[in-house]
Amino acid sequence: MLTAITKNGEKLCLGYDYKKESLLSLRSKEDFFCPICGESVLLKLGDHRIFHFAHKRGGACREFYDHESIYHLDGKRQLYQWLIKQNIPAVLEYFDKEIQQRPDILFKFKGKKYALEYQCSPIPEEIFSKRTKTYLENDYIPLWIIASRHLQLKQRDIDTLSNFHYLFLRSSLPGTFFIPSYCPEKQHFQLVESITPFSIKNAFTQHSFYSPDRLEISSLLTPKPQKRIYMPKWKTEMDRIIQNMIRYSDQHKKKFLLEIYNNCLNPFLLPPEIGLPVPHSILIQTPPVIWQTYVYLDLLSHKKPSDLITMQEMKEHLNRRVKRHEVVTRHLPQVSHLNPLLAVIEYLLYLTKLGILSKVGETCFQVKEKIWIPNSNRERDENMVRFNQNHGSLCKIINEN
Repeated sequence: MLTAITKNGEKLCLGYDYKKESLLSLRSKEDFFCPICGESVLLKLGDHRIFHFAHKRGGACREFYDHESIYHLDGKRQLYQWLIKQNIPAVLEYFDKEIQQRPDILFKFKGKKYALEYQCSPIPEEIFSKRTKTYLENDYIPLWIIASRHLQLKQRDIDTLSNFHYLFLRSSLPGTFFIPSYCPEKQHFQLVESITPFSIKNAFTQHSFYSPDRLEISSLLTPKPQKRIYMPKWKTEMDRIIQNMIRYSDQHKKKFLLEIYNNCLNPFLLPPEIGLPVPHSILIQTPPVIWQTYVYLDLLSHKKPSDLITMQEMKEHLNRRVKRHEVVTRHLPQVSHLNPLLAVIEYLLYLTKLGILSKVGETCFQVKEKIWIPNSNRERDENMVRFNQNHGSLCKIINEN
């Protein structure tokens, strides 16, 4: 821990830069106590470790503090100094007695109260969600920052992101999502942006790096949107998902394949209008090529030109598929207010730009033409060429949104 109180009730915060000599002098004549449990704590002043306080063995609240690594201590100390240098009111290791939670840093910005949690080790999803919910219910805005060492690029623009990574997902602008991280060793922020999942764990991403003196809190909370994906690479990954689905089918994939076969569809001959990258697809864990095939089967395949697709139909379609575990939504505690139905609506809006649908009022779509399903590889290739010619650059359509 980095904070303690003296016998006189004064607080000593090691988030500031103290000279070792000054702390040695202070330690020789002062006793220190834990601000939470009141027990005596030791001031540790090693040459190769961060100055910190530690409970004595057998202390009642050692579990609350003393599992923090030096990496964690250094990280939250640097984040605290970063805020202080911007003249932002901040308190290191603030303990809120009412909710019995202690964010690494409490700070206030533009009249709002933030609880910054710098997370360096995996924690159960239930604990993460409970803390987040408690903060939100008590007028805190939670700001979870993951340690950068948990992030590893699979390829230059592809990340493998687990459910743990997605817990840190934030939204700055509508349809814009990012994961903030910090590395105390390299002393830089790393933002994972333009996150566009194409499978359960893999997503196209963009990474931005900033030193603390080049990034203000406002830019961390609302970073500018980065460029999106390159469509040919996206199509390659969609094809790979289909191939892997055939090769390594589990129970859920077999159920999907059986349904599309029963509906006279060939997974290798799906049209280019199925499997598009829409921003709010991040709310759905099921790969886009699968959930959009379900949208086609439930809302589009049986419709004729001029038929309507209502909001009620969209809701019933998604709820039914989720209830049967054919579509799985992501658990995203910091953006839990967003409805996965947004992804379905967004997909239908893309189809309006492609001339398949038209928008009728605020809650309906009307079918303009049916999606053409190829019957052979030759027809599929011809369809793709015609698709690109008729609709221009699909990449431009995607990147405009």
